Amino acid sequence: MTHRISRRARVLAASLGAGVIVPFAAAAAPAAAAAPQVSCTSSKAGLAVKLQKDITTALRGRAGTVAVGLYDRTAKTTCTLRSSTAYDSASVVKATVLATLLWDAKKHNRYLTSREQTLATAMITKSDNNATSTLWKQLGVTKVKGFLAAAGMTQTKPGANNYWGLTQITVRDEQKLLALLTAKNSVLSDNARAYELKLMGKVISSQRWGTPAGAPSSVAVHVKNGWLSRATHGWRVHSIGTFNGAGHDYMITVLTQDNSTMQYGVNTIQAVAKAIHKDLVPTTSTTSASVLRYVPTATPQEAIPAVPSAG
Repeated sequence: MTHRISRRARVLAASLGAGVIVPFAAAAAPAAAAAPQVSCTSSKAGLAVKLQKDITTALRGRAGTVAVGLYDRTAKTTCTLRSSTAYDSASVVKATVLATLLWDAKKHNRYLTSREQTLATAMITKSDNNATSTLWKQLGVTKVKGFLAAAGMTQTKPGANNYWGLTQITVRDEQKLLALLTAKNSVLSDNARAYELKLMGKVISSQRWGTPAGAPSSVAVHVKNGWLSRATHGWRVHSIGTFNGAGHDYMITVLTQDNSTMQYGVNTIQAVAKAIHKDLVPTTSTTSASVLRYVPTATPQEAIPAVPSAG
């Protein structure tokens, strides 16, 4: 949900998805949310019921507010939960920033410069905030809005005053973005799609948690995560990912807030992801090279200016 900004209360945040965030005063742990109502459909007999049951079980007893999106082109399968609920984007918006850059370059019939490629690589593979701020300012909100309109991402609202990490995002729109990246379309060129997916496939190991959890080694993984703590709604922890292989072509978005710690949010996302991967791509092995433990970076790469707390 979108929050009004308070002029009086201010908090100091560090990284919006590139490392450790300066902690706030300890807050009371949120109460467990009511049982979520996951809705699934599938052309494969029994799969929708199984996914609905297993995702619901994965979320049972978890505190916070969770939104989920799944789309598998191969099995014509979808699952949704709170698809239009808005969340502060944190670093998940970086995938949209790169898509905007590629879309704008296509409009001007040019390739990315070596400088832009360096910034894009740092922004996606390491979640570098300095690189993101540079590209966000270069593009400007007008171009970001132009891409969002072209992509049909009408529920996404860019953060004001260069606070790109406070962009409002929804599961529905993140799934639209992932769909554009993974199939031929008129918004992004084939080269642009391949370039962004290549970078999402090279995210550093300490940031490959989230939606990749439980993905079998036969599936190619492309991911972008985000995490941010604010004075209200605790930790926002998000993960978007695309997965291709073993006869499947699917994408997952999980957005969360009201987490007491970052790790709690990571655990929630990974419980959902493991259920989805298990149901879509059954495997006899319970281990996978793509299932990596979350290891936080030691220090933030950028100290973000004071972020207004929601009031």
